[in-house]
Amino acid sequence: MLEVRELSKSFGGLKAVDQVSLDVRQGEIVGLIGPNGAGKTTLFAAIAGFHAPDAGRVALNGRDITGLPPHRICAAGMVRTFQITQPFAKISVRENIMVGAYLHTADRKAAEREAEAVAALVGMAGQLDQKGADLTVAGRKRLELARALATGPRLLLLDEVMAGLNPTEIVEIVEVIREIRNSGVTILLIEHVMQAVTSLAERVYVLNQGRMIAEGTPAAIAEDRQVVEAYLGHGAARVLRA
Repeated sequence: MLEVRELSKSFGGLKAVDQVSLDVRQGEIVGLIGPNGAGKTTLFAAIAGFHAPDAGRVALNGRDITGLPPHRICAAGMVRTFQITQPFAKISVRENIMVGAYLHTADRKAAEREAEAVAALVGMAGQLDQKGADLTVAGRKRLELARALATGPRLLLLDEVMAGLNPTEIVEIVEVIREIRNSGVTILLIEHVMQAVTSLAERVYVLNQGRMIAEGTPAAIAEDRQVVEAYLGHGAARVLRA
Protein backbone atom coordinates (compact mmCIF):
# COMPACT_ATOMS: atom_id res chain seq x y z
CA MET A 1 0.00 0.00 0.00
CA LEU A 2 2.72 2.50 1.01
CA GLU A 3 6.19 2.36 -0.53
CA VAL A 4 8.90 4.76 0.61
CA ARG A 5 12.21 4.51 -1.24
CA GLU A 6 15.49 6.24 -0.35
CA LEU A 7 13.72 9.28 1.11
CA SER A 8 15.96 12.12 2.34
CA LYS A 9 15.29 15.50 3.94
CA SER A 10 17.80 18.05 5.22
CA PHE A 11 17.47 21.33 7.07
CA GLY A 12 20.61 23.34 6.45
CA GLY A 13 23.50 21.10 7.49
CA LEU A 14 21.27 18.67 9.38
CA LYS A 15 20.25 15.52 7.51
CA ALA A 16 17.04 14.72 9.39
CA VAL A 17 16.05 11.79 7.14
CA ASP A 18 18.80 9.94 5.28
CA GLN A 19 17.87 7.53 2.47
CA VAL A 20 15.01 5.87 4.35
CA SER A 21 12.95 3.08 2.83
CA LEU A 22 9.90 1.33 4.29
CA ASP A 23 6.76 -0.53 3.24
CA VAL A 24 3.30 -0.81 4.75
CA ARG A 25 1.00 -3.51 3.42
CA GLN A 26 -2.78 -3.19 3.35
CA GLY A 27 -4.40 -4.19 6.64
CA GLU A 28 -1.23 -3.94 8.73
CA ILE A 29 -0.39 -1.97 11.82
CA VAL A 30 3.28 -1.03 11.49
CA GLY A 31 5.31 0.71 14.19
CA LEU A 32 8.05 3.32 13.74
CA ILE A 33 10.24 3.76 16.81
CA GLY A 34 13.50 5.48 17.69
CA PRO A 35 15.02 8.00 20.11
CA ASN A 36 13.95 11.63 20.29
CA GLY A 37 15.47 13.53 17.38
CA ALA A 38 15.80 10.40 15.23
CA GLY A 39 13.78 11.98 12.40
CA LYS A 40 10.50 10.10 12.82
CA THR A 41 8.17 13.11 12.65
CA THR A 42 10.18 14.62 9.78
CA LEU A 43 9.79 11.34 7.92
CA PHE A 44 6.02 11.44 8.50
CA ALA A 45 5.91 15.03 7.30
CA ALA A 46 7.81 14.17 4.13
CA ILE A 47 5.59 11.14 3.42
CA ALA A 48 2.37 13.12 3.99
CA GLY A 49 3.36 16.20 1.98
CA PHE A 50 4.16 18.67 4.75
CA HIS A 51 7.85 18.70 3.79
CA ALA A 52 9.07 18.33 0.22
CA PRO A 53 11.73 15.58 0.27
CA ASP A 54 15.16 16.37 -1.14
CA ALA A 55 15.43 12.95 -2.74
CA GLY A 56 13.57 9.66 -2.91
CA ARG A 57 10.07 8.50 -3.77
CA VAL A 58 6.74 7.93 -2.00
CA ALA A 59 4.04 5.79 -3.60
CA LEU A 60 0.51 5.09 -2.34
CA ASN A 61 -1.28 2.14 -3.92
CA GLY A 62 1.20 2.26 -6.79
CA ARG A 63 0.71 5.98 -7.46
CA ASP A 64 3.68 8.32 -7.09
CA ILE A 65 2.68 11.00 -4.57
CA THR A 66 6.16 12.39 -3.90
CA GLY A 67 6.02 16.10 -3.13
CA LEU A 68 2.26 16.46 -3.55
CA PRO A 69 0.64 18.92 -1.12
CA PRO A 70 -1.07 17.46 1.97
CA HIS A 71 -4.64 18.08 0.76
CA ARG A 72 -4.04 16.09 -2.41
CA ILE A 73 -2.40 13.25 -0.51
CA CYS A 74 -5.33 13.29 1.92
CA ALA A 75 -7.77 13.10 -1.00
CA ALA A 76 -5.77 10.13 -2.33
CA GLY A 77 -6.44 8.26 0.92
CA MET A 78 -3.57 8.95 3.33
CA VAL A 79 -3.77 11.30 6.30
CA ARG A 80 -1.63 11.97 9.36
CA THR A 81 -2.33 13.07 12.92
CA PHE A 82 -0.15 15.43 14.94
CA GLN A 83 1.53 14.84 18.29
CA ILE A 84 0.48 18.31 19.49
CA THR A 85 -3.29 18.41 19.10
CA GLN A 86 -4.97 21.64 18.06
CA PRO A 87 -8.75 21.30 18.03
CA PHE A 88 -10.93 24.19 16.99
CA ALA A 89 -11.53 25.41 20.52
CA LYS A 90 -14.79 27.34 20.13
CA ILE A 91 -16.82 24.80 18.19
CA SER A 92 -18.23 21.45 19.24
CA VAL A 93 -16.67 18.03 18.85
CA ARG A 94 -19.30 17.28 16.20
CA GLU A 95 -18.32 20.36 14.19
CA ASN A 96 -14.61 19.64 14.60
CA ILE A 97 -15.09 16.19 13.09
CA MET A 98 -17.30 17.58 10.33
CA VAL A 99 -14.33 19.65 9.14
CA GLY A 100 -12.69 16.39 8.07
CA ALA A 101 -15.89 15.03 6.56
CA TYR A 102 -16.24 18.08 4.30
CA LEU A 103 -13.29 16.77 2.27
CA HIS A 104 -15.71 14.40 0.54
CA THR A 105 -19.09 16.08 0.89
CA ALA A 106 -20.55 19.60 0.87
CA ASP A 107 -23.79 18.39 2.43
CA ARG A 108 -24.09 19.37 6.09
CA LYS A 109 -26.41 16.50 7.02
CA ALA A 110 -24.07 13.97 5.41
CA ALA A 111 -21.12 15.50 7.26
CA GLU A 112 -23.05 15.31 10.54
CA ARG A 113 -23.85 11.64 9.97
CA GLU A 114 -20.21 10.90 9.21
CA ALA A 115 -19.09 12.83 12.31
CA GLU A 116 -21.45 10.88 14.52
CA ALA A 117 -20.32 7.53 13.08
CA VAL A 118 -16.65 8.40 13.53
CA ALA A 119 -17.26 9.72 17.05
CA ALA A 120 -18.81 6.37 17.98
CA LEU A 121 -15.79 4.52 16.57
CA VAL A 122 -13.32 6.51 18.73
CA GLY A 123 -15.50 6.52 21.86
CA MET A 124 -16.72 10.12 21.70
CA ALA A 125 -20.43 9.58 21.01
CA GLY A 126 -21.30 11.17 24.36
CA GLN A 127 -19.14 14.25 23.77
CA LEU A 128 -20.43 15.46 20.42
CA ASP A 129 -21.83 18.71 21.85
CA GLN A 130 -18.81 19.48 24.02
CA LYS A 131 -16.55 22.36 22.95
CA GLY A 132 -13.07 21.54 21.72
CA ALA A 133 -11.58 23.80 24.41
CA ASP A 134 -13.19 21.76 27.20
CA LEU A 135 -11.66 18.39 26.29
CA THR A 136 -9.07 16.61 28.40
CA VAL A 137 -5.74 15.54 26.88
CA ALA A 138 -7.22 12.10 26.20
CA GLY A 139 -10.30 13.68 24.63
CA ARG A 140 -8.15 15.83 22.37
CA LYS A 141 -6.22 12.75 21.26
CA ARG A 142 -9.47 10.98 20.37
CA LEU A 143 -10.70 14.07 18.53
CA GLU A 144 -7.46 14.23 16.54
CA LEU A 145 -8.10 10.62 15.50
CA ALA A 146 -11.72 11.37 14.66
CA ARG A 147 -10.96 14.39 12.47
CA ALA A 148 -8.44 12.33 10.51
CA LEU A 149 -10.83 9.40 10.15
CA ALA A 150 -13.62 11.66 8.90
CA THR A 151 -11.58 12.31 5.75
CA GLY A 152 -12.10 8.64 4.84
CA PRO A 153 -8.47 7.47 4.78
CA ARG A 154 -7.26 4.07 3.71
CA LEU A 155 -3.91 4.68 5.43
CA LEU A 156 -3.56 6.55 8.73
CA LEU A 157 -0.24 7.88 10.05
CA LEU A 158 -0.38 8.28 13.83
CA ASP A 159 2.24 10.50 15.47
CA GLU A 160 2.55 9.59 19.18
CA VAL A 161 -1.18 9.41 19.79
CA MET A 162 -0.50 8.03 23.28
CA ALA A 163 1.86 10.78 24.44
CA GLY A 164 0.68 12.40 27.67
CA LEU A 165 -1.86 9.68 28.51
CA ASN A 166 -2.03 7.70 31.73
CA PRO A 167 -1.89 3.87 31.70
CA THR A 168 -5.69 3.44 31.68
CA GLU A 169 -6.08 5.91 28.81
CA ILE A 170 -3.32 4.14 26.86
CA VAL A 171 -5.16 0.81 27.16
CA GLU A 172 -8.34 2.50 25.89
CA ILE A 173 -6.58 4.13 22.91
CA VAL A 174 -4.93 0.82 22.00
CA GLU A 175 -8.42 -0.69 21.72
CA VAL A 176 -9.60 2.26 19.62
CA ILE A 177 -6.67 1.77 17.23
CA ARG A 178 -7.54 -1.92 16.90
CA GLU A 179 -11.12 -0.99 16.06
CA ILE A 180 -9.90 1.50 13.45
CA ARG A 181 -7.82 -1.23 11.80
CA ASN A 182 -10.76 -3.63 11.98
CA SER A 183 -12.85 -1.02 10.15
CA GLY A 184 -10.49 -1.34 7.16
CA VAL A 185 -7.90 1.36 7.79
CA THR A 186 -4.20 0.49 7.55
CA ILE A 187 -1.99 2.14 10.20
CA LEU A 188 1.61 3.35 10.46
CA LEU A 189 2.35 4.70 13.93
CA ILE A 190 5.16 6.51 15.71
CA GLU A 191 5.13 5.50 19.34
CA HIS A 192 7.35 5.51 22.45
CA VAL A 193 5.02 3.35 24.58
CA MET A 194 6.63 -0.03 24.03
CA GLN A 195 3.77 -2.07 25.49
CA ALA A 196 1.44 -0.47 22.93
CA VAL A 197 3.88 -1.18 20.10
CA THR A 198 4.13 -4.80 21.20
CA SER A 199 0.37 -5.31 21.39
CA LEU A 200 -0.48 -3.47 18.15
CA ALA A 201 2.28 -3.76 15.57
CA GLU A 202 2.93 -6.76 13.35
CA ARG A 203 6.20 -5.19 12.19
CA VAL A 204 8.43 -2.42 13.55
CA TYR A 205 10.93 -0.09 11.88
CA VAL A 206 13.66 1.58 13.93
CA LEU A 207 15.04 5.00 12.98
CA ASN A 208 18.19 6.48 14.52
CA GLN A 209 19.95 9.70 13.49
CA GLY A 210 17.89 9.85 10.33
CA ARG A 211 18.74 6.35 9.13
CA MET A 212 16.74 3.12 9.28
CA ILE A 213 18.75 0.69 11.40
CA ALA A 214 16.37 -2.26 11.76
CA GLU A 215 13.05 -3.79 10.69
CA GLY A 216 11.20 -6.85 11.90
CA THR A 217 8.69 -8.22 14.38
CA PRO A 218 8.67 -6.63 17.85
CA ALA A 219 10.37 -9.75 19.24
CA ALA A 220 13.10 -9.66 16.59
CA ILE A 221 13.70 -5.95 17.16
CA ALA A 222 14.12 -6.60 20.88
CA GLU A 223 17.00 -8.99 20.11
CA ASP A 224 18.83 -6.55 17.82
CA ARG A 225 21.91 -5.35 19.69
CA GLN A 226 22.17 -2.16 17.64
CA VAL A 227 18.57 -1.23 18.48
CA VAL A 228 19.00 -1.99 22.20
CA GLU A 229 22.13 0.17 22.35
CA ALA A 230 20.70 3.04 20.28
CA TYR A 231 17.23 3.27 21.78
CA LEU A 232 15.50 0.56 23.74
CA GLY A 233 17.75 -0.25 26.63
CA HIS A 234 17.38 -3.68 28.20
CA GLY A 235 14.15 -2.91 30.08
CA ALA A 236 12.17 -1.88 26.99
CA ALA A 237 13.69 -4.77 25.06
CA ARG A 238 12.24 -7.18 27.62
CA VAL A 239 8.81 -5.62 27.05
CA LEU A 240 9.05 -6.17 23.29
CA ARG A 241 10.12 -9.78 23.80
CA ALA A 242 7.22 -10.49 26.18
